Amino acid sequence: MSRLLTALHSIRRPQTLMRAARYGLYEYNRERDLKRLTREPKAPSPQKALTSLMAIEETLESNRLEGYGTYSVARHIEVLAAIMGEIRLLPETQSN
Repeated sequence: MSRLLTALHSIRRPQTLMRAARYGLYEYNRERDLKRLTREPKAPSPQKALTSLMAIEETLESNRLEGYGTYSVARHIEVLAAIMGEIRLLPETQSN
């Protein structure tokens, strides 16, 4: 778990992308969005969701930096908003 938290704290993305994700957080619906983003039949635990979301986000960031035509800024914002939402669900002892 500590590696996951270290990775979360080390995310450095463009300010505009992070700002959009913070706005997207207001519309984040865990049950609806996690199933779609992680392609699982039901929403996983916050820790498992974060692990999956971090892997998805890493791929999206790589695609963004490489300039791939398949990169979707909307999906990147959704994934970042989901990460922010899931961090809030971690127990206090784990998120500090």
